[in-house]
Amino acid sequence: MNPFDLKGKVALVTGGNGGIGLGIAQGLAQAGADVAIAGRNEAKNAVALKALGGRAVALVADVNDGEQVRRMVAGAVKAFGGLDILVANAGINIRKPPQDYSMAEWHQIMDTNLSSVFACCQAAYAEMKKRGGGKIVTIGSMTSVFGFDVGPVYAASKGAVVQLTKSLAAAWAKDGIQVNSILPGFIDTELTQGARRNIPGMQERVVSRTPARRWGEPADLAGAAVFFASRASDFVTGTALPVDGGFSSSMF
Repeated sequence: MNPFDLKGKVALVTGGNGGIGLGIAQGLAQAGADVAIAGRNEAKNAVALKALGGRAVALVADVNDGEQVRRMVAGAVKAFGGLDILVANAGINIRKPPQDYSMAEWHQIMDTNLSSVFACCQAAYAEMKKRGGGKIVTIGSMTSVFGFDVGPVYAASKGAVVQLTKSLAAAWAKDGIQVNSILPGFIDTELTQGARRNIPGMQERVVSRTPARRWGEPADLAGAAVFFASRASDFVTGTALPVDGGFSSSMF
């Protein structure tokens, strides 16, 4: 049997209506999973749903609202009969020097990038336990490893996501739930396109530092996500896997 086959599995991807989230959702669908994508923008959800094909649904949810998170998980379960895979991907960034942040901005980023991940994992846990196990994939960042002078709050949140991943992996292994994190490098998304417009020379510096000599595409994350979501990773938990074209392995 193919250990990467996801037929009969139900996946929920937060922030699955664009960028990295949509790339991962498409990969899971191609591997055979039934996929629920969740996002705040209903129109964007509808466009993403057309790109998915197969058995898929779109759920409107704000992951910063605990009640909406619970309804989101319940919606995926209602649509497909259970939940086997969670990809906690939704996130934001506000770029500025550390001295210029307000505490409101600090809380906005930390709530979306860290607190909501915990809330989604908590909500998914009970459903996965009913199924006898499950797979949780969190999305960290290269800034989980490196400092980021124009995004220090983002970096703090993504570093914490990795530690949360390790802790959940240790706590839930007895329930048959593996929890792992993907650390995307510089991926071509709306988020990074904005950064390239605002940070002179960023495009060239990233390409010159990356051994693959290119920016990543959302589809580049699909393989790692399918691995972590499938039986192929049943003895892998608490890990953080860079998907960065070699960026974290190169000095120049």
